[in-house]
Amino acid sequence: MRVTFVVNGAEQTVDGVWEGESLLYVLRERMGLPGSKNACEQGECGSCTVYLDGVPVCACLVAAGQAAGREVRTVEGLAGPGGLDPVQEAFVEAGAVQCGFCTPGLVVQAHDLVGRVPDPSDAEIREALAGNLCRCTGYEKILDAVRLAAARKREEAAP
Repeated sequence: MRVTFVVNGAEQTVDGVWEGESLLYVLRERMGLPGSKNACEQGECGSCTVYLDGVPVCACLVAAGQAAGREVRTVEGLAGPGGLDPVQEAFVEAGAVQCGFCTPGLVVQAHDLVGRVPDPSDAEIREALAGNLCRCTGYEKILDAVRLAAARKREEAAP
């Protein structure tokens, strides 16, 4: 089957997609966008999180055909022409990137949170990231990164 959708702002068409093929597989293997990671394939770890029509989803649980005619934004699509998104920068600066496997999903979830909640509490951060598992950091540096990203977004928005 042929699937046409918008990925990171550009319309893309992928041919030869089989009916049960996941959006994650199409992004990584057919489109060369390896940012979203393939870990559990059950929607439990969050490492494959992408935006689908502006809503974070686990790409491993979305059939590629379900994305037809829709907009997908991956972790690669968060960066702009001027460089990394402030959330991506904050993860690097706070040392929240260790092995890097969970990082793309955490970054997308954190990006969504700070876009919706300008000054998230620690409880709100923990709730937003509850579906993302990390085995390296102990989460404190991840929380630091989200706090830093939120503070920078507030500074950008200030008059």
